[in-house]
Amino acid sequence: MRILITGASRGIGRDAVLALAEDPNHRILALSRNTQGLMELQEEAMQRHGSGQRVQILPFDLEQPDWHTLQAALGVLGGVDVLINNAGLLISRPFAELSDADWDALFAVNFFGAVRLIRTVLPQLQQGNRPHIVNISSMGGYQGSSKFPGLSAYSASKAALANLTECLAEELKDSGIAVNCLALGAVGTEMLTAAFPGYQAPVTSSEMGEFLAYFATRGHHFFNGKILPVSVTTP
Repeated sequence: MRILITGASRGIGRDAVLALAEDPNHRILALSRNTQGLMELQEEAMQRHGSGQRVQILPFDLEQPDWHTLQAALGVLGGVDVLINNAGLLISRPFAELSDADWDALFAVNFFGAVRLIRTVLPQLQQGNRPHIVNISSMGGYQGSSKFPGLSAYSASKAALANLTECLAEELKDSGIAVNCLALGAVGTEMLTAAFPGYQAPVTSSEMGEFLAYFATRGHHFFNGKILPVSVTTP
């Protein structure tokens, strides 16, 4: 499968790429604004799997996207069968202290980045092999879940992404494109540490990366239009 994933330079995205690269039939285009992290990811994939062709990298900032460069990279990839909107930004700050710039930045990455990316790659997905869009949300954006002080803007942006999933699944079903959302609970990442210093998550980034790799390539055989909580604790 031809797989495009954002937020690939660290955490769950990085571990998902490494898990996906275990299958020699997959070709992966990994996006992140962290160029050094992408280079290290590609090197590790080459060391593990012996082929640099399996993982292609593209420095890409969802807040200041270069769509022409992305289109060129998609041409090299040869199309898209799976899109994983994994990139995320976290700002932990009391509601009264959140600025307009904070809200704009969170929605630019966590919501509008996914919106624009889906719109850009939709023609390739429509020609893909059983195409699947996977949006990575959070239990913070899952209706009825526990909420935490300081995360109102982050949670709202992730809730918007979850709702978009349901809408797109209905709108794109006649195109054969499945759209699902994983609402992740506590996972041992830098982002979790920033939000909850000192907290030890029961699930590692590597474990969640392996699950994401499986779900992205197989989950749409069983689900469409679903917001699925993937959570042991929150947090």
